[in-house]
Amino acid sequence: DIDECATSPCKDHQYCLNTDGSFSCKACDASCTGCTGEGSHKCKTCASGYMKEDEKCTDIDECNLPEKVCVKENEDCVNTSGSYKCVCSEGFEDKDGTCVQT
Repeated sequence: DIDECATSPCKDHQYCLNTDGSFSCKACDASCTGCTGEGSHKCKTCASGYMKEDEKCTDIDECNLPEKVCVKENEDCVNTSGSYKCVCSEGFEDKDGTCVQT
């Protein structure tokens, strides 16, 4: 068997899996920017919104950062994988970018 992976035939966001007589390109974990294998512990670098923690790329909870990310009045922060979103607090709705009472 020739190790086709030695020539790095895959794209930047993929890793190479050598198989008997061939190879396949597999997608890197969403937390990675480039990887050497499967999972968040095989990242070359962490993707935006992720940080290296215990040798793995883990999601940054932007909602718990000291500096508030959702600064409008009556707005709450909701953490998402690799990011966050700002939503109107309960009892309020978005009207042209402002949270007004419903």
